[in-house]
Amino acid sequence: MPVSQTRVESLPHAIFLQRVSGNASPTSLEARLGQGAFLALRLVDLLAPGREPVSPDAFHYQCVATDRFCRELRGTSPEGAHVHGTTTSAADAYRLGDVRQVVPALLAYAHFLEDELRLDEALDVLATLLEVGGERLAASDAVAARLRIARVSRKLNRFDEAEAAYAEAGELAAARGDRYSELLSRIGRANTVLGRGNLAEAERSLRAILADARAADLHDAEARAEHGIGATAFYRGQPDEAVPRAFYRGHPDEAVPRFWRAFELYEEEDSRLRALNDLGVTLLMLGDATGAEHALSEVVHRGGNQDNLTNALIELMHCASYRRDRVGFARWRERCEARVADMPPNILADFYLKQGIGQARFGQYRRAEALMEEALRVATAAGLHESEFRIERIKNGLRECEQALRVEPAVPAEPVFDTAELREVSASLARLVG
Repeated sequence: MPVSQTRVESLPHAIFLQRVSGNASPTSLEARLGQGAFLALRLVDLLAPGREPVSPDAFHYQCVATDRFCRELRGTSPEGAHVHGTTTSAADAYRLGDVRQVVPALLAYAHFLEDELRLDEALDVLATLLEVGGERLAASDAVAARLRIARVSRKLNRFDEAEAAYAEAGELAAARGDRYSELLSRIGRANTVLGRGNLAEAERSLRAILADARAADLHDAEARAEHGIGATAFYRGQPDEAVPRAFYRGHPDEAVPRFWRAFELYEEEDSRLRALNDLGVTLLMLGDATGAEHALSEVVHRGGNQDNLTNALIELMHCASYRRDRVGFARWRERCEARVADMPPNILADFYLKQGIGQARFGQYRRAEALMEEALRVATAAGLHESEFRIERIKNGLRECEQALRVEPAVPAEPVFDTAELREVSASLARLVG
């Protein structure tokens, strides 16, 4: 099973104890939350099948000690409430002899950790759910857990693990006639193919899924397929360079209506904001900085999960440098830097790259090159090959750009694409932000 690879070797749940061994004080809230999560999950482990039965007295002793520690965390933060909720759910599951009692708490905690970009910790919680639940899990929970494992693995660029978990989820969903989850599995696999860089195959799969979702009248699956097709159009139009030039090259205009359609179809807020974020990125790529800032500012205004919010802040920094707005660039950069510790590798590499692009736009080429070197280091360490190639290409163009700007300073260009569809989306965004 692919989820076995997500567990930290040596001590189970040791990933949470890294918070204690980090820079934070052992008595800080962050360290105590890590300890609480470790203790709560060790309590859940006692519910696993195939292990020596735990006597009621032994379980009671461990449960009381864990609850005493975690109860103090309950009112400190949202995560504290999740940690304590996991403890009480484990106690209920043992008392009732029904491991399914702990499933909602584990799924909710994993979702929280994913939103906070604590992706390895989220995988640990989800792996615990499957290991403890085993064959006793409800079929819907078994499918949901695998879909989430696949998505988190994909975010970490662990594509083999993601594909295996998506395949497992799809097989289970098909066996129980769950058409929606089966479509989610297919969409996830197509997005994994996209993540590997095979745009043509990803688009072919997503168009077929879109037709099936429409035929089944499943609007959320339709939204996800539209979103994925928009992503393939966006990546087909990726510019060869992102240094201070007159304008980005490429033709990703098809992505704009796709992302907007996904935004309209989604019912869940985080998904809507993800589509809005991608729309903003694409509009900037097309030269519509005003539309891009409308979309991205709305993402920041609404909040949502940390992944969406961090990406939006990075892109607003990118918008500011595109406009040659030094003050705005510095302001958004500071907000991004406050989140660096929690950025996964793909987002961290993007931050350093776009910060480097901004410095180049302001003529700070040495600083730009150093930042791009850091972006390349992060991408290489994480095995982000597509990002490596793009960063190297941009970095190699810095000197040429510097020489060109000595002759004629670059200024942001007007949007190249001016179709009725794009104007309609821009007008809709202006109405959205009021």
